[in-house]
Amino acid sequence: MGGTFDHLHDGHKFLIKTALLFSKNIVIGLATENLLKNKKHAAKIENYKTREQNLKAFIDSIGHLNRVEIIPLNDPYGPPIHDPEYEGIIASQETYKNALKINEIRENKSFTPLIIIVIPMIRNSQNSIISSTSIRETLE
Repeated sequence: MGGTFDHLHDGHKFLIKTALLFSKNIVIGLATENLLKNKKHAAKIENYKTREQNLKAFIDSIGHLNRVEIIPLNDPYGPPIHDPEYEGIIASQETYKNALKINEIRENKSFTPLIIIVIPMIRNSQNSIISSTSIRETLE
């Protein structure tokens, strides 16, 4: 899986827990600042080190840090378009199109397509989708 993982929230946690349910080991591509400069409210995105520390702390708190590798993500598609050994990808409804594009690129390279697991977007008590963008919008 890959993403920004900014202001780690329940949607991110659900994504990670689901990946751990279906996988022996997972690789998380953590978007670098260079990849995020055009994102909405980019100036409010936590720095790479903070986002990485928050991911590690959460994964450690659920006892699975030994099964997870966090790597810098410098492009939208990450290692699965270069390495045929990847078997699956977990995506949210929001990132599903990227997963399809990754499979398209893999198929053009004669790699086996990834198994795609799509999770629903998580909603808060007001029935609004929880997202890092909406969290950044509320920050001063």
